[in-house]
Amino acid sequence: MRTPHSRLAAALALTLTALALAGCAGQDTGALSTEHRDITPVKGCGKGAWTDPADLAPDRSPARCDKGAPAPQRLNKQREITIATGTLSAEYVAPLQVALEKGEFAKEGLDVDLKVLPTPEALPLLAKGEIDALWAAPEAAVVNGINGGFGIRWVAGNFSPDPSSKSGLWARVRKGESAKSVELAGRKIGTMIGKGSVIAYPMDKIFAQHGADMNSVTFQQLGSADVLTAMTGGGVDSAWLLDPVWRKVDGDSRYAFLGGQPVGEPLGGALYGPNLLRDDVDAGVALLRAYIRTVNTYFAGDYKKDRAFVAELAKLLKQNADVLTSVPSLRMDWEIRKGTAARLQKAYRDAGVTKGAALPEERLVDRKLYAEAVGHTP
Repeated sequence: MRTPHSRLAAALALTLTALALAGCAGQDTGALSTEHRDITPVKGCGKGAWTDPADLAPDRSPARCDKGAPAPQRLNKQREITIATGTLSAEYVAPLQVALEKGEFAKEGLDVDLKVLPTPEALPLLAKGEIDALWAAPEAAVVNGINGGFGIRWVAGNFSPDPSSKSGLWARVRKGESAKSVELAGRKIGTMIGKGSVIAYPMDKIFAQHGADMNSVTFQQLGSADVLTAMTGGGVDSAWLLDPVWRKVDGDSRYAFLGGQPVGEPLGGALYGPNLLRDDVDAGVALLRAYIRTVNTYFAGDYKKDRAFVAELAKLLKQNADVLTSVPSLRMDWEIRKGTAARLQKAYRDAGVTKGAALPEERLVDRKLYAEAVGHTP
């Protein structure tokens, strides 16, 4: 099976092919208007269920409702929903796994199927309505697809890292350097992800702080098992290390952590196509309602303090419980910050992986569905 982060060329080629197959070039087929949808207050979801999207403070508390809220509102007819995701073992998909296991989707009248599918392969299927949602991120291929006519929107966030997390860019410290003085220009960087991923945004910021940019470094895409080995063995100078791999070099003076995903700013989550944006908005809201309820009930705080829940989680994700607890809990967060779409697109343009004018936020982001789920009128 290919990794969720396939090479950019494949992503762009699939995007162009899908545009031709869907016959939607130049048209925004997923535009959603909710002016006439009634939004009523939701019990258990008060002021804290919505935060100012412009608030980017690292110590911002994520939106939360009471445990068990928002309550299910079962649809009048059961819907079959297919959600594609690049993996079922990553912690950021845990709320989907738990929602299935605990029957939260079923309470809404949703029969949900989680399908493992790399983002580049899932995008054209999402645009054509052959799948309903994609649990991924607004990567460069998504931006290019929307620019070409795909009716896709980023409708909910997933997580931001704990402030103590060191998942991100690590570098071998050269003689005379310190963590703050590492020069990145001319370095070879090992990553699973590449320039077309949302991780280009934090990398762009880190490069600027260390005398480099996207054009002054070389990227080498590696498998998940090879990234750390390549850096410690000298095959690359730096590497983007994910949870819990970074633990193996943390505290070793030969390596320095330079930064990771911005704290308090989700960079991925739920992407909807025309099925849930336009054709069956009730189901789209119900899906987010179940997801949000799962976060509020099971992932509201430091969920790894509950050893029994960690054991459940480890079983669902097919991971070792000790590995899960070796890194901090994620800050599960269904909201999307204002300006994230613009910052992502700047990084893609800097990397040369998107074409055309930058999309305005409303062409990429739609907050109205999760606002309706918690009873907030934007």
